[in-house]
Amino acid sequence: MRIPAVLARGPVGRPGRGARSDRRSLARQLLGLQALVLVVVVVALGWVAVLDARTAVEDRATNQARSIAETLADSPLVRETVLTEDPTFVLQPYVEQVRADTDTSFITVMAPDRTRFTHPDPAQIGKPFVGTIDDALAGDTFTETYAGTLGPSVRAVAPVFRVGSTTDVVALVSVGIVLTAIGDDVTAALPELLGVAGAVLAVGALGSWLISRRLRRQTHGLGAAPLARMLEYYDAVLHAVREGLLLLDGDRTVQLVNDEARRLLDLDGDVTGRHVSELGLSPELAATLSQQRLAVDEVHVSGSRVLVVNQAPATPKGRSVGAVVTLRDHTDLQALTGELDSVRAFAESLRAQAHEAANRLHTTVSLVELGRSAEAVEFATAELALAQRLTDRVVGAVEEPVLAALLLGKAATAHERGVAMEIDPATSVGSTGIPGGDLVTIVGNLLDNAIDAALAGDAPREVQLSLWEEDGMLELRVEDTGPGVPDPEQVFQRGWSTKADGPRGNGRGLGLALVAQAVRRNGGTVSVRPGPGAEFRVSLPLRSTAGVTS
Repeated sequence: MRIPAVLARGPVGRPGRGARSDRRSLARQLLGLQALVLVVVVVALGWVAVLDARTAVEDRATNQARSIAETLADSPLVRETVLTEDPTFVLQPYVEQVRADTDTSFITVMAPDRTRFTHPDPAQIGKPFVGTIDDALAGDTFTETYAGTLGPSVRAVAPVFRVGSTTDVVALVSVGIVLTAIGDDVTAALPELLGVAGAVLAVGALGSWLISRRLRRQTHGLGAAPLARMLEYYDAVLHAVREGLLLLDGDRTVQLVNDEARRLLDLDGDVTGRHVSELGLSPELAATLSQQRLAVDEVHVSGSRVLVVNQAPATPKGRSVGAVVTLRDHTDLQALTGELDSVRAFAESLRAQAHEAANRLHTTVSLVELGRSAEAVEFATAELALAQRLTDRVVGAVEEPVLAALLLGKAATAHERGVAMEIDPATSVGSTGIPGGDLVTIVGNLLDNAIDAALAGDAPREVQLSLWEEDGMLELRVEDTGPGVPDPEQVFQRGWSTKADGPRGNGRGLGLALVAQAVRRNGGTVSVRPGPGAEFRVSLPLRSTAGVTS
């Protein structure tokens, strides 16, 4: 089933505000969103990386300053020189050499009263140190960030103990790295960070482009709004259409089933993903769906329904991906067809009787003209009595008018075809309450089958019918003089027939399947004696006639 193109495109009309965005495919919109998210993520990660690098550089500078300060404070040269009259003379060149070797910003050796013995700027020697020294005077090494004469710096201050003492602080050593130097280190690391960020952005952009390209192929270049409209329209069509729709993939599993298909196939629950053999279908219908062959207007009996099945293999671009199956309910039509057949047979019997009556009338008139009045009267009354006896027997024994008309029609048809149809004199059927359409289906198909079977046998060609009520059941027996049924186990399956094969889907082999269906629908049973001379027996429970119509 194809959805009209106008539905696929959406409502036809003047484009509104969403028309411009509709022209952008979903893949392109997704690519734009992915690119935006990727840029935001990369920028955020880059900023975090810069902050992390700055923190790492600061931590490294702090540890370096602390290590150098403690090393100098423990140096015998420093511990001895700070007690001399002119510590600067010895310590200034030594400390500056250490500062140059360790690439620090400043190293200051000072007296406990803050007087500087060394400084990178000789003008600052002899002046008081700017910063915190209380913890160092107490004998502890500490670090801090402080703005001194060289600007904000990360510094470490360590105490210098008198030789042989661990408590007598005779001097202090301060080692610092100004923040501008730390910033230079971070700036030096930026190219590597930006390179990594650029590489991540490039890889992410390439991946997003590949994903959007695949998505564009899968969505056929449609935008989000058209896809949403198509989904809404398709969903509405699938629920509203009065034709069953079943989509199967190449593994014969159900991919889509609409409401009408669920009803026609009596499917309960979610059947998506289940194999057709697990749906509880008749063997013939399950085999047709499993073969995924082309099927045009094939008639199948499924449960209590007669279905017309169409199946077309789905082959986009020449590749088989499954099958599309449509189902139509012909149960009521089949019942009406049965009733129409009975009416047509009755009309044919009236036509045949009218033809025979005309022949008898001509014969009677000829006898009268020949002066043989007694023979004319005897001939006319004998033929009339024979026909009237059959009519009186049927009408008197069968209260169901549809069934009575069917029996008279079938009797006339059998007579025309050279088959003697005998109705058991003990036949007696009142008002059964069984739907007239089902009675026509059961009795009509059994009689048609029996007449055809009798014609295939040797003379005398006869069909016997018995109808009676017993223990709340309507009993039916149809027997013929034909060759019998070769395969009793298959006789009630759709497609079984003793006639010459015809094209598939032409309805041949459907009659007895409809009989079995109608019997099951009314809670009865049907059986067959294979023969020679097949005998079919049907038992149907009688119903209350209140509210039942034919």
